[in-house]
Amino acid sequence: MSDRLLPSDDPVAEEVLEWTIKRNSQDISQLMDWLEATDSRKDRELLIGRAMDLMEEIRHALRRLDDLR
Repeated sequence: MSDRLLPSDDPVAEEVLEWTIKRNSQDISQLMDWLEATDSRKDRELLIGRAMDLMEEIRHALRRLDDLR
């Protein structure tokens, strides 16, 4: 992250959003590892659905970060 001249409107929210993006990315990576290891169609659909939910959370966090910055 680059240094800015002006602080964020809400530095606590910004840190939480950054943490959410990082953590969700790690969780998605784990889900993809599990997806690779399973043969069950039902399990695959469940893992993909959860990964998509996490990606939507990342999109939301990115939009909120844009609003704060």
